[in-house]
Amino acid sequence: MIGALAIAAGAVAVTVVNSLTVQVDHPDVSAWEPWVWEGTSAVVVVLLAWLPWISTAAAPPEMVRDGWRARAAFAGAHLAVAAIWSALHVVGMMSLRLAIYGLADAGPYEPGPAGEVYLYEFRKDLLSYAAFVGLFWILRRLRRTERTTLHPVSFDIRDGARIIRAPVGEILAVSSAGNYVEFWLADGRRPLMRATLAAIEVELEAYGFVRAHRSWLVNGARVTGLEPDGSGDWTVELGEVRAPLSRRFPEALARLRG
Repeated sequence: MIGALAIAAGAVAVTVVNSLTVQVDHPDVSAWEPWVWEGTSAVVVVLLAWLPWISTAAAPPEMVRDGWRARAAFAGAHLAVAAIWSALHVVGMMSLRLAIYGLADAGPYEPGPAGEVYLYEFRKDLLSYAAFVGLFWILRRLRRTERTTLHPVSFDIRDGARIIRAPVGEILAVSSAGNYVEFWLADGRRPLMRATLAAIEVELEAYGFVRAHRSWLVNGARVTGLEPDGSGDWTVELGEVRAPLSRRFPEALARLRG
């Protein structure tokens, strides 16, 4: 509900400001035309909001912590989706404008060469897409925090065709293992799951898991000791399990120290 209200309010605000700006900058244009241009654009953007919602879940901003390969994958995925999103936006708003001009018998609507229109709109759409990703990321974090407070949960580890339902408190740490992540469980099991560490971080961060290294998450509630390794690095002790804590994650050290 909060997300829908924020999107609707933003769309209305942008439509009003842009329409009034066009009227001032182009007094020769009919008064109703800027409202049609900006209104059709806003309507299509709102209808396409589901696309950045899905892409934010599939490639969360936390991926940028996982090294240059993950950062490249994050940027590539979102640029590709933004390009598709912008193309759908252009096709949708142009179709609506053509229909409105036809019904109003206001003469032909001539937007210009398709390539030029797309490039012009893509520059603006890229900023809008980034704003949607940021909004949805914040909403997901807020929702995870609220859900965690109300409902302690287990975590389903999909190890191949098998599902291991592990209580969150029994997961000591999670480490990156190529295209997989490895779960270090309190009973000694170490199941693998095909996923990125960033995606798992999104699910477990609200339960007290801390990114201690670009390749490690640790359960803050299960830390039994911290040992300095020199040069600012540390070793996190989780019973018999040892995990690295990089000096590049000072906020993790502060949280684990309490």
